[in-house]
This record gives sequence, structure tokens and C-alpha cells, in this order.
Amino acid sequence: MKKFLTILLVCLLAFAPIFANGSKESAAADDGTYPAGDLVIWSTGQPQYRQMYYQGFLDRNQDIASGVKLSVETIATMADGQQKIAMYSMSGDQDSLPEVIMLDAVGIIELANAGLLLDLTDYYAPQADKYVDGAVNDSTVNGKVYGLPDAVRPQVLFYNAEIFEKYDVDPAMMSTFDGYLEAGRLLKERSNGEVYLSWIDPTSYTWRYWGRRGLMPQAGARIWDEEGNVVIGSDEGTKLALGYLDTLYSEGLLYKTNMMQQPIYEATDDGKIATFYIGAFWDEFLRKNLTATAGDWRVMNAPVFEGIGTGGAPVSTYFCLVDTGSNEYVGLIEDLWYDFQNNVEEINAWVTEMEAINGAYSNPVSKATLADPFWQAPSDFYGGQSFRKAESDGLNNPSKNMTVTPQDAEADLIISAEIEKYVAGEQTMDQAIANMDKELKLKIGKADV
Repeated sequence: MKKFLTILLVCLLAFAPIFANGSKESAAADDGTYPAGDLVIWSTGQPQYRQMYYQGFLDRNQDIASGVKLSVETIATMADGQQKIAMYSMSGDQDSLPEVIMLDAVGIIELANAGLLLDLTDYYAPQADKYVDGAVNDSTVNGKVYGLPDAVRPQVLFYNAEIFEKYDVDPAMMSTFDGYLEAGRLLKERSNGEVYLSWIDPTSYTWRYWGRRGLMPQAGARIWDEEGNVVIGSDEGTKLALGYLDTLYSEGLLYKTNMMQQPIYEATDDGKIATFYIGAFWDEFLRKNLTATAGDWRVMNAPVFEGIGTGGAPVSTYFCLVDTGSNEYVGLIEDLWYDFQNNVEEINAWVTEMEAINGAYSNPVSKATLADPFWQAPSDFYGGQSFRKAESDGLNNPSKNMTVTPQDAEADLIISAEIEKYVAGEQTMDQAIANMDKELKLKIGKADV
């Protein structure tokens, strides 16, 4: 599918000037109202929770959008959504295009370069100082903003405080990766091998969460150099990041299990897994799936590599407006996004509801909203610690995310396949890195940077 998408986008690039002529201006009438019709948003994950907020916004704004019907639809993957948008645009089927798609940096680069996303620079730039620093870093292509920040979530360290107390291991030592490793060794020794420091997955999740989103950016690792040449095989940051993962796994400190499936939650509730070095999104899965250890968990900033010293790299998702040709709801969509970030009363009420039903939510990116006392409130699940404040604190001193190119989606498949062979015991980590380098050069060659 990835190669097919690439071909489609290459074709679209040739016609980008044609597809990029859609107006960014609001289609509101002189009286500020919007025409009746369907406003469609595409998203991965569990968008039904977000739809609850968006529908509330429309309900509060019936004076200008009484005939607008909202639909938030699930797409299997962002790449799947990109492919469909490319296909509909190539065929001239504008009616099937969504008004909005949630994307990451890879998707934004591809669709923006193909002329399929609206340029939002003039809307966002005047208010940029209202939002957390770097909020649109990954949605900026050639100096233009193609996505409004929906969530900027840091890499953090979740840990079971009761386990650390039981085995007399000080969680503070985990502020560095050397200390994190030592904590794992102590837990293994003092529990007679019953407690593992963390997890490792036999599928693509290991590269996704330990690698691309975790250790690699914190180690300053690179897949490509500044000219787009493959350097992962000789890169010192890659050796540091994946070498560290190798140490954890080879010393038996990682519990092998499938991510996001019931066995990992059962093992965690049984006290077999002591920590999760992972993105803040994991909060939702812990709250939803852990019962026996609820109240035992705490959160701290991600460990740092000594000599580098920067914390977890944030993972961002963006609210991107698709060029549908008519673009009749641009102003309404911008107002909806703004409301979701800045309407403190409504945001707080929605988050309270999400917590009650274990629904998905993330911190807003508005500085003023984050300053509200609600976002420092204690959580029973975290033993009285404020998870929301911990997430906000995790954005301090961030590592820079890895350079993203249009080739990274395909590169991730290649790299992950070698990591999976490593986890399965079919090769060493050194062999995995060498094979990544070889396969990337053979199948991709030079990346567009």
C-alpha cells in the first residue's frame, strides 16, 4: 500500500498547482452563517470521544451552523487516510473528501507537497504565542503551517511506586538512563527475577515506542544525514539508543509480551512490569485496563542520557484542513479547533467526563488553558499526583524529534522488521543495525530532506 500511495502522490505532485487553488477563505454568508451540509473529520484511534466535544461545539453554535451535520470517522491508519485522499483527488471525487484529517509529520509532508492541504499560516501565526513552544514544528513545510496542533504529548516514565518501595529502590535514580538500567538490575536481583523493569514487543511496537519515539531522538540518532543519505549503520546516536535497548533486553530486564493486549495489563497488575518508558498517551490504557494496581502508579520525566541531557521528545498530531475545492467550512473548522484549545470551561467539563468513562483525551496546547488549576488537580489513579501537570512538565527540556522525510513510513517498515528479528533471537543488535543500513540503501536510497 505504501508504494501505491507513493505513486499516487508523485502523480499529484505533478498537478499540485491545479489542486492547490482552493480558497482558504471562510464560506460563511454575510450574516456569519454557514450552509447546510456535512462536515467530515477523519481520525485514527477512538474518535468517538472527540466527537462528543465537537458536537457540543456545534450545538452551542446553532445560530451560525444550524444545518451542519458533523461526522467523525475512524480510519485504520493515517497512511490509509492519505491514500484515500490522494485517490479521491486524482479521480475528481471531491464530495468524498473529508474536511479535516488528523495527521502526523509524515502525512503532512506528503499531502502538503501534493497540494492537498490548506495553508494555515495566516490563521495560526498571529496567535502562535498562545500555544506551547514548538507546537507546529512538525506541521511546518517549507516555512508554511499545514496543521493546527491537536496534541503535543511528551515521552515520560510511568512507574509502580509500590514495587519500588517493596524492593527498596529509589525511583529518583531513574532520572538518567544509567540509573534506569541500575534500577532494573536491582529490581531483578531483589525480586529473584520476578519483576521486570519494563516490556518489549515482538512486533512493530518496539521500534515505534522504544525506538523512533523514545531512545532514538533522546540519543540524537539519525536515519539520514543532511543530504538524505542513509547513515543509520554508522550513526553514533543509533548505536547509543539501540545499544541501550540491547543491554536492557540481553540482561533479561524486559518482559516480552504484545503491546496493547490483555496479557500486558495482566502482567502489570500482577507486579511483573515495574515501569513504562513511553508517550503520555499510555495513561489512557493504564487507567482503562489496570485495577489491582490503581493508585500505585506515578509519573516522572523521561530519563536522560548523560552527556546529552535532553528529555523525552514530544509526539504531535495535527488538525489538517483538506483542500476539498469548495472549502466552505474553513472558518467554522478554525473556530472549532480554537474552542477545543481555549474554551476552559467546556474543555474541563469534557475531560472530567472522559475520566469518568475512561475515554481518550490529552492535554491542550494552549498555555492559558494549561495554567488553569484544573490541569494541576490530583489523580486517585496516580496516588494523588497530578498526571495532567506531570504531562505538562514532561514538555520541558525536550529532545528534538528525528528528521522526518517522505520516505520515513517505508523506512519504519524496514527498520522495524530488523528489530523484530532481533527480539525473536534471529540476529544480534549489531547485525540488525547493519541490515537496516543495507536494506534502506537498497530499497530507498536517498531520502528527500
